[in-house]
Amino acid sequence: MTYSKNVFLPVTNLCRNRCAYCGFRGEPGNGAWIMSKEEILELVKRGKKAGCSEALITCGERPEKYDMMREKLDDWNYETFVDYIINLSKEIIKLNVLPHTNLGVLEKSELKRLRKWNASMGLMLESAVELPAHDHSPGKTPGLRLEMIENAGKLKIPFTTGILIGIGENWRDRITSLVKIRELHKKYGHIQEVIVQPFLPKRETPMEDRSRPDQSKILNTILTAKSIMPNMSIQIPPNLTDNYLNYLLVGVRDLGGISNITPDFINPDRPWPKIEKVEKELENKKFELKERLPIYPEFVKKPEFMSSKIKEVVKTLSDKEGYRRR
Repeated sequence: MTYSKNVFLPVTNLCRNRCAYCGFRGEPGNGAWIMSKEEILELVKRGKKAGCSEALITCGERPEKYDMMREKLDDWNYETFVDYIINLSKEIIKLNVLPHTNLGVLEKSELKRLRKWNASMGLMLESAVELPAHDHSPGKTPGLRLEMIENAGKLKIPFTTGILIGIGENWRDRITSLVKIRELHKKYGHIQEVIVQPFLPKRETPMEDRSRPDQSKILNTILTAKSIMPNMSIQIPPNLTDNYLNYLLVGVRDLGGISNITPDFINPDRPWPKIEKVEKELENKKFELKERLPIYPEFVKKPEFMSSKIKEVVKTLSDKEGYRRR
């Protein structure tokens, strides 16, 4: 079982999408924030001191749509939000920490620029079919998200994606989503892991009264993902299930990023488990917990999936097998 020790960097919660289940998004004057470079790098330094190898850079999608964000970018002398993220990534690499960026839907040209400064990137497909939960979310159009995942493949970017279950999709929809992911990976070989993420209701959202998926639905989805992609690393976030150990025997082999520095800002009411506790629990189940980098071991061995800047940092952090050097 693998995991990545990370520091979570929620650069801004401004977002053009209005997903019916999201509790992360904020509005100017009503809960919105924008983190400065100084704030972010202070967190990264704390993360490095605590042994983190991954800086998870995330935000709402296309925050520059808001005057609040554009004014900040002007003040900081950046033309675009992506320019800001690139500069942050450069500074993070100098600290010998590897950026993993998830900014929502991006153009191919933006992916190409970010690739040089990121060990890996991500975008949840969530669903390959249109759903009412995304009626007010232009960035959740399935075609746009599949196109970005494909562009990441063309650019040889190690990539994380996955599905969100319990947001109104049916069984056939989940299979369709997983098959679409398999097709893109078969074509480009760039997908590191597929996350099976259960929906959790958030207060004061349109879907706050919707029930979360039960354990049997999660189990069956994982089994289906493994049958569709038998060689793929299937991930389930340990803080988003009542007992992640229930999913080991059906094929889960990765727990994603776990932070002992920052909370899960998307799900702040669901704290990550302590790594020491996870290690002991897995040991009792005859599993070994191994720390990986945000770029998977098999991709560490494929130089075409790393820029020269990333290779330098990976070399200092990884052992001969591509896992985190102890």
